[in-house]
Amino acid sequence: MRAWVLTDGKAGDEQPCLGVAEAVADRIGRRRIAPRRPWSWLAPWGPIDPRDAPDRMGSPIAPKPGDGWPDVVIAAGRRAAPYLRRIKAASGGKVLTVFLRDARAGAGVADVVWVPEHDRLRGPNVVVSTTSPHRVNAVRLAAARGAPPLVGPDVPGPRVAVLLGGDTRHHRFSPEDVDRLVAGLTRLKSDGAVLMATASRRTPKPLALAIERLAHYFWDGTGDNPYISLLAQAEALVVTADSTNMVGEAAATGRPVLVFEPSGGRRKTRVFLDRLTALGVIRPFSGRLERYSYPPLDSTPQIARAIQALAATRDILRRDVDRKAPVAARETNGRPK
Repeated sequence: MRAWVLTDGKAGDEQPCLGVAEAVADRIGRRRIAPRRPWSWLAPWGPIDPRDAPDRMGSPIAPKPGDGWPDVVIAAGRRAAPYLRRIKAASGGKVLTVFLRDARAGAGVADVVWVPEHDRLRGPNVVVSTTSPHRVNAVRLAAARGAPPLVGPDVPGPRVAVLLGGDTRHHRFSPEDVDRLVAGLTRLKSDGAVLMATASRRTPKPLALAIERLAHYFWDGTGDNPYISLLAQAEALVVTADSTNMVGEAAATGRPVLVFEPSGGRRKTRVFLDRLTALGVIRPFSGRLERYSYPPLDSTPQIARAIQALAATRDILRRDVDRKAPVAARETNGRPK
């Protein structure tokens, strides 16, 4: 299939969409929207920004000349919901639409909707799973394990990936949190662990600087992103709880996932973490390396199967209509053969 990934460019929305797109399509295009006010305020219920209408030059949701509409559009983010509806209408309903997470627009926002277990939205077209879809799959992990190591064999010790998030609306890394995490990782290193770390744009600068000094490998944002290599080469992972996406990606490795919780939090995150704890996937980070295993979690194939099943059904229906249409046309002319 041909797919579009439709978001406003946030990595937390675009990367899950790309993961699903890569599971169902062989041609993928990224479409990014940036509605102006007040249209951005009206999402997900209102219309699209008029300047982005498919018949306007430079529209982010217009097919390229001669290319036509894609088979499927996979979207995420509240502001993308009106654009997904508009694509559906402009294509005459031919495009299969997929929306990831609950946009507060109901299950009718798309043909297929995915939500995590801790969201309440349910319906016959809603796919529910414990973790979010992502681009971390067995093939990529195997390839990254065969690539040159981030830390050479001359440095002995178990490899531990440190995935740092940062402040959000619901989580806040207080100075005490920073000290607590740095102290735990220092203890881990003193016990012989080899730390391989990456930070996000949200990571507080004092925390990023402290981990950069402490880690054997630290990605500073230059060059190719080693994220998949960090996951693949780690014997255990320390992940901050502010990003359920990162926790879910770490859970795709089948390796121990030790979660550090900063101040704050919300009910949905608590339900998510408690569920993974009950499944034996995660444990709290205490500054010690823990060794255990579990079947890797990956919801992306589950979502892909739902999309493929619906696409196959629609293809069968189209072929059936194509077979019947000429007969109906000949009969209306009064000359059935």
